[in-house]
Amino acid sequence: MFKSIAIVAPGLLGASLAIAISEKGLAQNVAIWARRQAAVDALKSQSWCQKASVDLEEACQDAELIVLCSPVNSIISLSQQIATIAQNSPIVTDVGSVKDEIVRECQTALVGKARFIGSHPMAGSEKTGMENACSTLFDGKTCFVTPTDDSDPEALEKTIAFWKAVGSQVVVENPQKHDEIVAQVSHLPHVIATSLSTFLASRCPAAADYCGNGLRDTTRVASGSPALWQEIIAQNRTEVLKAIADFQTHLKKLYHQIEEKTDSKLFQELSLGKEFRDQL
Repeated sequence: MFKSIAIVAPGLLGASLAIAISEKGLAQNVAIWARRQAAVDALKSQSWCQKASVDLEEACQDAELIVLCSPVNSIISLSQQIATIAQNSPIVTDVGSVKDEIVRECQTALVGKARFIGSHPMAGSEKTGMENACSTLFDGKTCFVTPTDDSDPEALEKTIAFWKAVGSQVVVENPQKHDEIVAQVSHLPHVIATSLSTFLASRCPAAADYCGNGLRDTTRVASGSPALWQEIIAQNRTEVLKAIADFQTHLKKLYHQIEEKTDSKLFQELSLGKEFRDQL
C-alpha cells in the first residue's frame, strides 16, 4: 500500500498502528519518531519498527504517509514542524479525538508541503503507552475520516483505504459534525463517569468494599489519563458544554419521574435505556 509510513509518537495508538501495519503488510518500512531516547532504544528491538529516531526529519524522511499519534495539544505544532521538512507532498493524517481546530490549522500549516486528512480512530482505552499496544486495537472499530472542501481527493481516498486495511470501519464526516458526535458518544460519557467517581469518592469513600461489577463497568473510562482528557475536553469545550447541558435537562426529567412516582414513564425510560444499550 505504501513504501514507507512514519508514525509520530509511539503511545498506545501509535505503537498499535505500527504493529498492525507490519502484520498486515501495509508498508515496506515503518519509521517511528519518539520524543525520548529511551523509547527510541526500546523501539529498535521491535520487529515492527524498521527505523526509530528522536529526530523528526530523520523519522519522516521518504515517508509517503505520516500519522500523527501524539496527544491533541501537540498535533498542530508537529504539523507545523513537518511543513518545514516534508518531501514529495506526503499524506499526513492524525488520530486526534477533536477535529475542527486540528484540521483547520494542520491544513493551513501544510498547504503546498503535504496533504492533510484528519482522522479519528475510536479505538482508545483507559490503558496507555506502548507496552499496552496490540495489532487488533483497530479491528471492527469506527474510524472517522474528516475531509474538507479543500482536501486532496487522492489523499482522501488513500487515507480511507489505509484505515480500512488496518481493520477499521470508516465513517466520513466533516470536522464540525465529528466534534458534535464525539462530544455526545465519547466526551460526555467520560465526563459523567468522572463526575460519578468523584461524587462517590466524597459521598461513599468505601464504595469499593460494597460495589459489584456495575459500578466498575459504569466508571471504567474514568481511569483514562487526566492530562489527556483535560486536553480533549478543552479542545472540544463548546460541544462538550452543549452535550452536558442537554444531558442535565434529560436527567432532570428522570429526577421528576422518580419524584412524582410516574412509574409508567420511569419504566419506559428504563426500557429505552436497555434497548439502546443492548444494540451497542
